Amino acid sequence: MNPTHGEYMTENELKTILIQQYADLLRIKTAENRDHELFWQEQVLKAKLQVLGVSAENLEI
Repeated sequence: MNPTHGEYMTENELKTILIQQYADLLRIKTAENRDHELFWQEQVLKAKLQVLGVSAENLEI
């Protein structure tokens, strides 16, 4: 990656992403139906990954 091509996040972009992840975790934690909220969060994340060309099925954690 070459930083001159804008492929790196700024500090503010990273902060924004981390705040969103924290908010998503709080939504799951406080949801009346955690299973539904987990399902929804997973669907949203898979869609975001797909837009970036990343297959969630190929990820190993």
